Amino acid sequence: MIIGTAGHIDHGKTTLVRALTGVDTDRLEEEKARGISIELGYAYVPLANGEVLGFVDVPGHERLVHTMLAGACGIDFALLVIAADDGVMPQTREHVAILALLGIAKGAVALTKADSVGAARVREVERQARTLLAASQLRDAPVFAVDATAADDPGVDTLREYLHASALRTAARPAEGLFRLAVDRVFTLPGRGTVATGTVFSGRVSTGDTVLVMPGGHPVRVRSIHAQQRAAPRGCAGERCALNITGADRQTLARGDWLADPRALSASLRLDARLGLLAESGATLRAWSPVHVHLGTAHRLAHAVPLESTALGPTSPERVQLVFDVPFCAAAGDRFIVRDAQGRRTIGGGRVLDPAGAERRRRSPQRLTWLGAIEHLLSGGGLAPLLGCAPYGTRMSDLVRLCGCEPARISLPSPIRVVEAAGEQFLVLPERWQTLRAGVLDALRRLHGEAPDEPGLDAGRLRRISFPAMPPALWRSLLGELIADGSVCASGPWLHLPGHRPRLSAEDEQLLARLQPLIAAGGFDPPWVRELAAAVGEPEARVRTVLRKQLAQGGVYQVVRDLFYDPSRVAELAQIVESCACAEGVSTAHFRDAVGLGRKRAIQILEFFDRAGFTRRVRDTRVLRPESAWHAPLASDGRSDPAAGSAA
Repeated sequence: MIIGTAGHIDHGKTTLVRALTGVDTDRLEEEKARGISIELGYAYVPLANGEVLGFVDVPGHERLVHTMLAGACGIDFALLVIAADDGVMPQTREHVAILALLGIAKGAVALTKADSVGAARVREVERQARTLLAASQLRDAPVFAVDATAADDPGVDTLREYLHASALRTAARPAEGLFRLAVDRVFTLPGRGTVATGTVFSGRVSTGDTVLVMPGGHPVRVRSIHAQQRAAPRGCAGERCALNITGADRQTLARGDWLADPRALSASLRLDARLGLLAESGATLRAWSPVHVHLGTAHRLAHAVPLESTALGPTSPERVQLVFDVPFCAAAGDRFIVRDAQGRRTIGGGRVLDPAGAERRRRSPQRLTWLGAIEHLLSGGGLAPLLGCAPYGTRMSDLVRLCGCEPARISLPSPIRVVEAAGEQFLVLPERWQTLRAGVLDALRRLHGEAPDEPGLDAGRLRRISFPAMPPALWRSLLGELIADGSVCASGPWLHLPGHRPRLSAEDEQLLARLQPLIAAGGFDPPWVRELAAAVGEPEARVRTVLRKQLAQGGVYQVVRDLFYDPSRVAELAQIVESCACAEGVSTAHFRDAVGLGRKRAIQILEFFDRAGFTRRVRDTRVLRPESAWHAPLASDGRSDPAAGSAA
C-alpha cells in the first residue's frame, strides 16, 4: 500500500512521516534551510508480513499544488494532516477536493501539534475536519490527535498501528493488466546510469523487459528493479518502483512521461473525458477554454471543448474533449485534475473515456454513442455496446488499449467474428458484417441500374461509394470474401454482380460499328480520336466516350491517351515482341524497324506492354516476363494502372 500525505503548508506532514517511519523525506538543502517541502519525498517501512508500506510526502504550499498532484496520482490511502492550532486552511480544502476528484476512498486524519492546544481546541478542529470530509468518500476516516515531535507519543503509536493494520488488510492491486509506470523522478547513478522512479499504475515489469517511453515512443530496456526500496526481479501494480534503464537519459525522460508496455498507450493530441467542475470554483468552460490538466505525473495545458452543451458549469459532469498542443498519453478510466487558465486554482476533475479523441465530428450522435459505450465498459458492463456501435468493427489493438489487458483476458461477446487482415485483427458482430456485405452489393446494384453500359467499379471507387471510412485492410478482407463466395465477380480490375454484362445503347453501338473498322484498318498506326471524329462526323468528346466504354469491355486497347488499337493488332505486336526477343532483350531500335513505325510510337507501344505486365524494362531494352504470353488487361488505357492484370 502507498500512503500519500495531504494538507496545508507548515502543518507538520514531513515531521509526522519522520515520526511514523524514522525517515526524513526532505532531501534537498533548500528544503532543510527553509523548513518546507518543495519536492516529493519518499519513505518506506517494513510490515509484519514482510511487505513494505510506502509513504509519499507532498508539499503543502499553494504554488506547489502541481507537485502535490504528481505525488497523489498513484496513492491508495490519504493521510490528511491538519494542525490543531491553525485548523482547516485553504490548502487543506484544495487537497481534500483533489483527493475526492482522484477517487481516493481510504484515509485517516492526523491532528498535529495537539500538545500546543487544549482538548477543547482539538475537539473543535476535529469537528472542522468532519464537516470538511462529510461530502467526500473519506467521511468515515478516523481522526488521531498526535504530537509528532515527542519521542514516544501515544497518538503517533496508535496512528502507526492503524496504518499498518490498514496496509495488511488492503489487497494488492491486480497485476494482470498492461504495464504502466508514471515517472515522477529521473536521476543518474554513477556506474548504474539512468534511474526512473514512479508508481506502477497497472501490470508488472521484469528485469530484461523492453518498455516504451511515452509519449515519445522510443524503447528502453530494464536492467534492474527496486520495488518498495528493495531489489526485486519484478515490479507490480501498486508498488513504487525505481527502474534502472538503458536507452534513455535525463534529456529524453522526465517527470510526466510514462514507461509502458508497447500495447498500453497511444500518443494523441485529443482525449475525450467526462469532466465535472467544483461548485465552489464558480468556473464555466466554453469552447476552447484553456485549462491546466494534471494526469498521472504529467502537467499540460489543454483547451476544453464541451461535447454536450455550449458551456460546462459546476452542475453535473459532462463529456468534453481536451485538445493538447503536444502529444499526450492516457488510458481509459484514468482520473485527472483540471486547474484554471493561470494554474492557480483547482476547478474540477474527471475521468478519461477515449484517450484517442476524434478530430472531426466529435459531437456527432455516433461519436457520443461510442463514448457512452466506453463508459458502459468502464463501469463493468461488457463489450457488446462498444462493438455494436462501431460501424466497421473494432481493432483488437484498440480494444487492448481500452481494456488495458492482454487480448486473452478480454471477455468477448458470443458470437463474434474475428477478421484477420494485414496483420491486424478486427472484431465485428455477425449482424454488422452482414450489413457491410449488403452495403457493397447494394452499391453495385445501384451502379448497374444507373449505368448499364459500365462494366463495373474498380475496388477503390467501390470503397469510396460504399464505405469510404472503412480501414483499407478490413475492406480488402470484406471484398475478398465477397469474391471468394461468388457474391461479386471480378473481370480484370472491374467488380460487378454475377450475370451483369455491360450494354451499350443503340446509338453507341451504331457509332462503334463505324469506328471499329477504321481503327482496325489503321493497323499499327491507327487514327487518333480527333481523326476518327472527323471521319465519322461526330464530336470528339462523344467518340472518346464511346471508345472508353469499349475499352472497358476489351474491344479496344488504349496505348496512349486518344490512341486506340484493335485487339488483333495488339496481339500481332505482341508476337513481334516475342520474335524480337533474345537473351539481351528487345531494343527500341530493333522493334521500331520490325513494325515500321517511328521511334516515339515504338517507345509508346513498348511502354504499353510494360504496364500490361508483358515486358519489363532493363536499361534500354525490354525483356519478356518469365513464362509470359500475351493477354492484355481490360484496363489497358495507356496509364499506369495498379489494378491491371499481368501476362500469364
